[in-house]
Amino acid sequence: MGRVLGVDVGTVRVGLAVSDPGEVVATPVGAIPAAEEPAALAAAVAAAAAEHGCRRVVVGLPRGMSGRDTASTARARAVARALGDEGLQVSLWDERLSSAEAERVLLAAGRRRGQRRTERDQVAAAIVLQGWLDAQRRPRE
Repeated sequence: MGRVLGVDVGTVRVGLAVSDPGEVVATPVGAIPAAEEPAALAAAVAAAAAEHGCRRVVVGLPRGMSGRDTASTARARAVARALGDEGLQVSLWDERLSSAEAERVLLAAGRRRGQRRTERDQVAAAIVLQGWLDAQRRPRE
């Protein structure tokens, strides 16, 4: 057990969320600018992981609605590989519709357009991480 960092890899910003030490609840913690190169982005994410005391990172895997890989999927996989090269344990988690869900959550909370733009990525990262955390607690059959 320990803290886990959730990552939503976007083209402009990369959302970050962190779990509590018991790995039960995900909380948005911010966003960082999306670097062009996966290795540079991985270095920034690894620094955030170290700052929050995380040894595991869950990277959202953006697949198409058909389940097929897209250009964004390839980028997320490249970032995940680079995070592994940084010495972190990495898990990939299907993040289809996490950004849309984040938008709904922020609308329901009464956030204005500008607030939603700056908060959407980190809320999406929390949604991805929470899904992974919940799946880890389910009994295996």
